[in-house]
Amino acid sequence: MHFAHRLDRFGDEIFASLNNKKIELEKQGRKIYNLSIGTPDFVPPQHIMDALVESAKNPDSWKYALRDLPELLDAVCGYYERRFHVSVAPDQIMSCYGTQEGVGHLALALCNPGDTVLLPDPCYPVFQAGAFLSEAEPWYYPLTKEHGFLPDLAGIPEEVARKAVFMIVNFPANPVGSIATPAFYEELVAWARKYDVLIIHDNAYSDIIYGGVVGGSFFNTPGAMDVGVEFFSLSKSFNVTGARISFLIGRKDVIQAVRLLRSQIDFGMFLPIQKAAIAALNGPTDTVKAQCVEYEKRRDALCSGARAIGWDIPDAAGSMFVWAPIPPAYTSSMKFCMDLLDRAGVLCTPGSSFGPHGEGYVRFALVLPPEKIAEMLAAVKASGILGEA
Repeated sequence: MHFAHRLDRFGDEIFASLNNKKIELEKQGRKIYNLSIGTPDFVPPQHIMDALVESAKNPDSWKYALRDLPELLDAVCGYYERRFHVSVAPDQIMSCYGTQEGVGHLALALCNPGDTVLLPDPCYPVFQAGAFLSEAEPWYYPLTKEHGFLPDLAGIPEEVARKAVFMIVNFPANPVGSIATPAFYEELVAWARKYDVLIIHDNAYSDIIYGGVVGGSFFNTPGAMDVGVEFFSLSKSFNVTGARISFLIGRKDVIQAVRLLRSQIDFGMFLPIQKAAIAALNGPTDTVKAQCVEYEKRRDALCSGARAIGWDIPDAAGSMFVWAPIPPAYTSSMKFCMDLLDRAGVLCTPGSSFGPHGEGYVRFALVLPPEKIAEMLAAVKASGILGEA
């Protein structure tokens, strides 16, 4: 039997490979500090869980949803107005089973085989997957330390920009932890207008920004609604990753196109999950703000603690990740990851799995409390790995 050629573009999933190695070591009785996957260890707020449970008790909730509930779309509108001071209409919103699914459907709705799309390097692998599923051709723009891990729009060749269908940006950024300035967004909107490129902004971490900075929306920038869409996820802010609750918001024509595609392959989000989303969007956000404080404590414990033992890791500006340069004695992020796991029991993700410009770095997810991070760094120091290859 022959399978689709598009599958040839997908390799083994890095997180699954790392998890298999972790399981192997745990069977040997090793203590493992797992900071590889960005699954929050905080619990969802009680009122969100209660809303899902109550809805699930209603037999009617187990029927096909067929659409986003009007009260869900209204809840998104109200949240955007309160949280971001941005006005959106219900016909500018649709739900997605997580941004991962949304990126795939968006690319399928926008691209024909051979179309050019602009992706960051390094980037979360999901962005590549959407391009591969639609048989588009990615052109990677680098995110480098020298440019503050922001896109260098002037460095994108004009012939590439004129061919591009869309450009994905993600701030606060996974995996590099950078945040974008209002000036950058203004430049991005002008650039997108000039070249008629749709901007896709992944806004997963707007509630996890440090140093007193308040996260925003792409649509806070004048003109952004004319040139872009934004994925807004509840996963990290409300700790509901398994529920897969995300929204695609923005230009009506894009929303209509993706909604048409989705109507051919889906019957809508499970109603109890829609009710949980409504409870999250309409409910208190004190836990969201308190959680950001806890993430900052973890960031400080990891970055400051690493510098104290001779590992120069800069502070992340946002997201639930830290982008750490590997020790000078190493030239391979994968080898360093495997050595770190073998020798110190610390599991992180090699930067090379996020793209060529990720080589030389590893990504840590801030999914352990400060005291465990301190314990982990003690294990790293004791292993001697920072001074050896």
